[in-house]
Amino acid sequence: MRFLPTSIPDVILIEPEVFSDSRGFFMEIFQARKFAEAGLPTHFVQDNHSGSHRGILRGLHYQIQNPQGKLVRAITGTIFDVAVDLRKSSPTFGKWVGVILSAENHLQIWIPPGFAHGFYVLSDWAEVHYKTTDFYNPRGERTLRWDDPHIGIDWPLIEHQPPLLSEKDAQGKYLSEAELFD
Repeated sequence: MRFLPTSIPDVILIEPEVFSDSRGFFMEIFQARKFAEAGLPTHFVQDNHSGSHRGILRGLHYQIQNPQGKLVRAITGTIFDVAVDLRKSSPTFGKWVGVILSAENHLQIWIPPGFAHGFYVLSDWAEVHYKTTDFYNPRGERTLRWDDPHIGIDWPLIEHQPPLLSEKDAQGKYLSEAELFD
């Protein structure tokens, strides 16, 4: 398992060692000792699994109360996964990092508490699994606008068409008006 830095040092790309043969493959996706050695959490309290069609954008979500760290991977299909730093005291405040996660590349991304998270589905269908460090708190959930020009996420939109959003995600706040972390 390799822990690879991204342009935001607290967001880590995780590349598992994949053992393949004629039967298929095997890989470790979490191992507490290796995560602890890399300075990542080893205690997760909730696992989430979603399925989405091509062109769907989920996010950018965060919890202002009970902030969650997330360990994210695509188990079917391909997504463009994004984390936005919402920690006002951070040198990377307002910056974003995006990576392609797919069933084929087996990559995972660690997104610490204090970040908004979202993903855009590039394949016909994608299933995303993520572990969280705190429980879901619907009263604390917030949504950041996916297209905030001050953040400037370079979404790989299919045929340059706007993504399909839930009503909640379409009502996301701009960074300038969002509740943030200190």
